[in-house]
Amino acid sequence: MEQMNKRRMERERKDIRGNNSFSMETIYACRPSRVKPPQPRRRQDILNPMTWVFWALLSALFAAATALLAKVGVANVDSNLATAIRTSVILVFTWAIALGLQKHHGLAEIGRRSWLFLILSGICTGLSWLCYFRALQIGPASSVAPVDKLSVVLVILGAWIFLGEHLTPIKLVGGSLVTLGAIILAFA
Repeated sequence: MEQMNKRRMERERKDIRGNNSFSMETIYACRPSRVKPPQPRRRQDILNPMTWVFWALLSALFAAATALLAKVGVANVDSNLATAIRTSVILVFTWAIALGLQKHHGLAEIGRRSWLFLILSGICTGLSWLCYFRALQIGPASSVAPVDKLSVVLVILGAWIFLGEHLTPIKLVGGSLVTLGAIILAFA
């Protein structure tokens, strides 16, 4: 292997001397074989703080903390009242972030369609939280949380039906495994 690299480098050195062509490939060909040219990055580092994977992992971490903290907090409290308290905290927290980052100036730029879907999303979020807190109040957190994560499967199907996203065999297998895992954990 080393001999082949040396011969290749000799040929390319001759090409450099014989021709007036000059490129990055010829420079890298003249470098010692143990030094490899820099490779273009084909994928971003998945744990880079600016990738969706990083934020999704943080979301999962906080969702897990939410389930555990809510299970303790909802004890001896009406689940609807507990959801209202939690939602109030979220309201203050998220507006503090939006105001602190000066993002509130974009309110006037939001179109009607976006308002409609954001409002509908907010209603669905509220209904989800009300149901989730009620389930936590009467069931074990280790069973409620996996069943709640069946939303992953519903999102995969909904994205395929309503958003035109591709439903690949890998997504089908993954969604099936999530469903199976949720069922197993719910009744474990």
